[in-house]
Amino acid sequence: MNWFKRVTGQREFMIGAIVFCVIVAMSFASPYFLSSGNLLALLLGLSIEAIIAVAMTNLMVSGGFDMSVGSIVAVTGAATALLLASGAPIALAVAAGIALGAAIGLFNGLIISKIGINPFVTTLSSLSLFRGLTLILSKGRNISGLPDGFKAIGQTVVFGIQTPIIIAAVLIVVGDILLRRFRFFRQNYYIGGNERAARLSGIAVDRMKTLAYVLTGLFAGLAGIVMTSRLGAASMTAGTGLELRVITAVIIGGASLQGGEGTVLGAFLGSLLMALITNALTLLGVDVYWQTFVIGATLLAAVMIDQLGKKSAQAKATSAARAAAGPSGERKSA
Repeated sequence: MNWFKRVTGQREFMIGAIVFCVIVAMSFASPYFLSSGNLLALLLGLSIEAIIAVAMTNLMVSGGFDMSVGSIVAVTGAATALLLASGAPIALAVAAGIALGAAIGLFNGLIISKIGINPFVTTLSSLSLFRGLTLILSKGRNISGLPDGFKAIGQTVVFGIQTPIIIAAVLIVVGDILLRRFRFFRQNYYIGGNERAARLSGIAVDRMKTLAYVLTGLFAGLAGIVMTSRLGAASMTAGTGLELRVITAVIIGGASLQGGEGTVLGAFLGSLLMALITNALTLLGVDVYWQTFVIGATLLAAVMIDQLGKKSAQAKATSAARAAAGPSGERKSA
């Protein structure tokens, strides 16, 4: 019974239950919802943001977040496509694209951890900076004519499943295990929970925070390459609005803007829930412009729930502390 209470009390269980209810409701509302084609299209659509959400969860657990991931997706895709168009080997172009994403993450991380500029200001500036760099590199045009070997990264089908879905699934499983079980990554929970205490306990806070941004940039770069490969061209609008969807998914999955909470599994369930809502709106014939409105409303609701939950927990802790204190303000003896 205690095990059952622990499981049902987890944020992932609640999100999973909501996902299940949406699936059941849509199976009655639309005859096309449970078709293999629709479900595979749904998973393919969320695969890019799920890849980034793995690293974003680690980053938000440490108390940070990154508004520039959409621009990193675009600039890494454009840079990789330009290298391929110039005749560079596929392996070299892919490695350069991923390295560029990691370098942008390092750029953000050093500014935030060493100079002390707010993560929102830093990454919002990077969003504009690297979106502009994308336009400069591509001269405002999509880059097509990519080699078939590169397209195979995102277009190969294995047992009826496209590779972006497989890549996302592998990263989700590995990322969840690392963040839950490995001491190195679990340090981020201490940093997000109480940075000053983490420093005093000997954790290399600045290094860990910088590494979290590097990983986020690296995963965004990988997502950009996978997206470019799947589309067969580097799009100048790639990743537009992606940062909001990823952050929303991670918050829905249980992460807090203050840090110290969150899991990769929860982030995936958050991405899945948002994809289900968008897919449901499409199948039900709702105007496509409402989808952006729904994403914004979902983000606001998730943040409000997070804040209200924290205030409730703090109120309960304060009440318990007062109840444990004696009339003179001293703790009651046993």
